[in-house]
Amino acid sequence: MKKVALLLIIGAIYSCGTPKEKADLIVQNATVYTVDEGFSKAEAFAVREGKFIAVGSTEEIGARYTTDRTIDADGRTIIPGLIDAHCHFYGLGLNQQVVDLVGTTSYEAVLERVKNFQEERKSNFVLGRGWDQNDWEVKEFPTKKELDALFPDTPVALRRVDGHAYLANQKALDMAGIDASTEVTGGEIVKQGGALTGVLIDNPMRMIDAVIPAPNLDSKIGALKDAQRICLQHGLTTVNDAGLDRSTIELIDSLQQAGELSIRVYAMISNSPANLDHFLEKGIVKTDRLNVRSVKVYGDGALGSRGAALKAPYSDKAGHYGAMVTPVDAIEGLAQRIAASEYQMNTHAIGDSANNVVLRAYHKALEGTTDRRWKVEHAQVVAPEDFNKFREDIIPSVQPTHATSDMYWAEDRVGAERIRGAYAFKKLLDISGKIALGTDFPVEQVSPFLTFYAAVARKDLEDYPEGGFQMEDALSREEALRGMTIWAAYSNFEENEKGSIEMGKWADFVILDEDIMTVAEREIPQLKADQTFIAGKQVE
Repeated sequence: MKKVALLLIIGAIYSCGTPKEKADLIVQNATVYTVDEGFSKAEAFAVREGKFIAVGSTEEIGARYTTDRTIDADGRTIIPGLIDAHCHFYGLGLNQQVVDLVGTTSYEAVLERVKNFQEERKSNFVLGRGWDQNDWEVKEFPTKKELDALFPDTPVALRRVDGHAYLANQKALDMAGIDASTEVTGGEIVKQGGALTGVLIDNPMRMIDAVIPAPNLDSKIGALKDAQRICLQHGLTTVNDAGLDRSTIELIDSLQQAGELSIRVYAMISNSPANLDHFLEKGIVKTDRLNVRSVKVYGDGALGSRGAALKAPYSDKAGHYGAMVTPVDAIEGLAQRIAASEYQMNTHAIGDSANNVVLRAYHKALEGTTDRRWKVEHAQVVAPEDFNKFREDIIPSVQPTHATSDMYWAEDRVGAERIRGAYAFKKLLDISGKIALGTDFPVEQVSPFLTFYAAVARKDLEDYPEGGFQMEDALSREEALRGMTIWAAYSNFEENEKGSIEMGKWADFVILDEDIMTVAEREIPQLKADQTFIAGKQVE
């Protein structure tokens, strides 16, 4: 009897004395949406060396781990770090240094902002972005007449909100060598009565770009840090920058290595001979925070500026089909070259003709290959016969807020029949199995919660249209959250390291002020990221 009692005492002492594992951080008493395969919920997790080491209940984690740093979430919602699958991160930063024209409701308002900016800054070349003639009472392209009068000796170039058109004054046109006889394929130099209006669509914009002074190093660094600050405030921990040159990618890498940029960047290299020659030869570039393994190609232009390539003419402009920015044979040649490398091809395709061209080129180039995960960026207007050309390794990468921004005029552009194949997120998901969601900022606002709302409710912030736009193509809340986390990570070949709250993955997560899965639909746009963490460290 004494021996048994002694053994029980020894066992109790051993049990009580079993040392707990040390964690760098424990988060407990939370509503955790792990976004794992079963979309399971948890209450707590432990982090060590920047990664999740355990996920479970508050009791389970507390019994196994000890730490000097605990966060009591007090019931708040935690989701994986959000991923913007298509944006212009560096462009967002540069936009902080130019005239902000977003939200202007008239050309007069545009001119007023430009005048005020120049009075404050005294720039040698005035740049701006964000005007949209579709938001004006007179929904027509502006002309340079007023800019010429205000700025006869200072070049001015104002980029449309979608980035696919410039309004340039005469001084800028002269510097670029553009006159009424200039011809450029893959876009349009808009004229009235044979005279330049100052509006340039798609490829002709490059002539203006060539004479715009390049930002200096301090401006570039400032732009990247400004962009990071804005993104982290919104809970974004990874951004897919859709088109970067080698020098900017190398600058991002150096700032990340120096600890000055914490955000993770999936960099699509811009389609230029120099970039292709360097990166396709070099191969994949991968660090903990930078992933370079894809090429951004422009198929066509944008719908708002009637640059998207359509199979039949625009419904509101007789005889006009838009244009391929990159010719069909060049798309096919690029696809073959990229398929022979380790790189992914991510092609901008807005119109149904452009989507057809890109999908055919992908099928041909990917024949006999496996797990290439090429993306169609935007996949905005797709003909009925082309939907089934998407598949598991051809992923639609879409921006839900485009649907809610464009719905006021999109049907005017394409007509009642073609609009049924536009912004068809659910149909694309059902066919491909996964869909990656982004914003295309600064074309749209940065907030991923607006992305979530547009995907689920299919309405804008004015509650238009009543009942939602083509609700058969709305995503469920679970699908939308997957599209902003694990599916976006999958599209980047990163699903084993991020995109869900699971053991072994980077501890990138966001604490929200409300439950994204249960909050009233009308309140989704007001959601906020209270705290943002990357590799277990709070960054916002």
